[in-house]
Amino acid sequence: MGLQLPPRGVGKARRGRRAPLLAAVLGVAVVLLAGCSSENRDDWKNLAMPSPATEQGESTLALWQGAWVAALLTGVLVWALIFWVVWRYRRRSDDEIPIQTRYNLPLEIFYTVAPIIMVIVFFSHTVRVQNIVLDDPTPDNTIEVVGQQWSWTFNYGVGEQDPSANDVLDDDEYAYDQYAYTVGTASDIPTLVLPVDQTTRFNLYSPDVIHDFGVPAFLIKMDVIPGRVNHYQVTPTEIGTYSGKCYELCGVYHSRMLFNVEVVSQEEYAAYVDELAQTENTSDGPLIGGENADSQIGLTDEADEYAEGDAE
Repeated sequence: MGLQLPPRGVGKARRGRRAPLLAAVLGVAVVLLAGCSSENRDDWKNLAMPSPATEQGESTLALWQGAWVAALLTGVLVWALIFWVVWRYRRRSDDEIPIQTRYNLPLEIFYTVAPIIMVIVFFSHTVRVQNIVLDDPTPDNTIEVVGQQWSWTFNYGVGEQDPSANDVLDDDEYAYDQYAYTVGTASDIPTLVLPVDQTTRFNLYSPDVIHDFGVPAFLIKMDVIPGRVNHYQVTPTEIGTYSGKCYELCGVYHSRMLFNVEVVSQEEYAAYVDELAQTENTSDGPLIGGENADSQIGLTDEADEYAEGDAE
């Protein structure tokens, strides 16, 4: 029994029905693209990544764009090969059956080696950017950040900074001898103030569950884990207001874990810390939960009382 081939006219009829649908899709795409604002066009240029507002974010954006370019080139190559095979080995007559090839060893080797090379290249560039973003030069400022259910506490250092102080949770050595703090509540979104063109280090603490501290415009976020201290540094390059949030589902009121970021001049930052230090919101050490920081109980009674008083 011979192989039954479909009539050639069937394929043409199907292609004829697809043409109007393709034209409609392209028309809708043109209309949508024509309505893009300048902000949307920036998103297209950055491939859906926010414009970086820090020095470290520039490297992250470059890695993101490079990965997309590599992926698009790979896609174009694969689709070109697919269409070339479809055209090159197409049926040329009604009674012709193309040669049936069971395998092609060189092609299979290529499709095995090429992805391995791509993974190695992607990995090397990722490690390079990670080293840039998480580089640890001596910071100009250190802020102790606490993520608690369900808001944030920001501890600003008052006075001279001790750059040799580490972020070990079990000791009492901190970068400053005195701190001024702000505590967010369910009804009050806290504001994190940062100086422009200065490197600020965030030491991240949690006294209860895992949170995640990040600002979209900074192009970096990091988990805030009970019982350990994570950290990273940013150098803001543009004065402005930005939004931050928790990126980790941390409980029923996770959506309330928002905060604002104000990047100001260095003089305004120093004035803000001095003004905050004149209030009652000061302590000899940062409010990080104290002995409860690794037992998931909560912040100190002092911070709880302050938060309750602020809510009233």
